Amino acid sequence: MLLIRSQFANLVMYLLLAIIGIFGLPLAIWSRTGALMVVKAYCASVFWLYRVTCGLHVEFRGEVPEGEVLVCSKHMSFMDILMLAYMVPRVKFIMKRELIWAPVLGFYGWRIGCPPVERGKKGQAMQKMVKHLEDDKDVGQTAIFPQGTRVLPGAKDKYKIGAGVIYSRMGKPCVPVATNVGVFWARHSPIRKPGTAVLEFLEPIPAGLELREFMAKLEDVIETNSDRLMVEAGYEFAK
Repeated sequence: MLLIRSQFANLVMYLLLAIIGIFGLPLAIWSRTGALMVVKAYCASVFWLYRVTCGLHVEFRGEVPEGEVLVCSKHMSFMDILMLAYMVPRVKFIMKRELIWAPVLGFYGWRIGCPPVERGKKGQAMQKMVKHLEDDKDVGQTAIFPQGTRVLPGAKDKYKIGAGVIYSRMGKPCVPVATNVGVFWARHSPIRKPGTAVLEFLEPIPAGLELREFMAKLEDVIETNSDRLMVEAGYEFAK
């Protein structure tokens, strides 16, 4: 039964993306603020959907970042993207370039100012991404997933240097974000389990740290706190 409810919710989620995205076009075309309003409305509708169909709730902890900061988050599923998009005031994600051509999603990503990055062209892609950020007068809260992809609970995928390069070039504080979302909505899993998915904003890392020091601190604080949240959610790590 849970599988059926999960698949139903997944289908409705994509239908809502099309419906809200299309009806929200006038607001999105009007301004970036309007586009953000539509994005947050979509996120709220998805939270409601999974709460009533699968018993999956969302919870936010910590101080929500404001002003011009870099946000580095653990990434476990589409749900943590939605949670960041909903809670962070003027969020923009570092996103894969191919997503620009995705229906609805690509338009709104472009409209809220998400810098695209090309995979496989590390040096050139990084330069273009940083230039995009530097040219944008509305920096807001730039979000990146330092592992570069979704990870399963318990997986220790390497943190990529791109987050550190952006941190150094921006010269702004970094807000690490921990989550346990993967316990309930795991990568490639068709099941959406009941429970409470938590997104926790952690103590900011001040600007100006040396690159290696920043990367080590970032990985330690995100992994330690994400593990804590997963254990709280009942996840048992392999011994």
